[in-house]
Amino acid sequence: MLKTLQATALATFVCATPAWVFAADFDGSKPLLCATVDAHFCDIGEVCYRTLPAILGAPQFMRINFAKKTVSGPQRSTDIRFMEPSSGQLLLIGTELGYGWSIALDTKTGSMSATLVNREDVFVLFGACTPS
Repeated sequence: MLKTLQATALATFVCATPAWVFAADFDGSKPLLCATVDAHFCDIGEVCYRTLPAILGAPQFMRINFAKKTVSGPQRSTDIRFMEPSSGQLLLIGTELGYGWSIALDTKTGSMSATLVNREDVFVLFGACTPS
């Protein structure tokens, strides 16, 4: 299960530059470098646990390449199967190794929320992205 998380976890890179400087950079027009900062793991019928992404095996950094429609970590790359811009966010959706995943990227700030889900458990990751 941790290999699956490593293969599909999404990460974001926290940037100290004011968000307005990069506002147009999070609309899917430029590649992003992302790092996770917070993670939650949930099993059916149990309390969810909060932890650090690395403890769950999530890669520290990932790249989102909109032109190639891929999300890549240090060990694996997965295809973005669906992208939908909407008010204030860009939604990305894909599948990998029996998990469905989604990323909701704030188009103004670069902050993101990501989920990985199958019939038995759920991973939720939070972080931020910066143009790469």
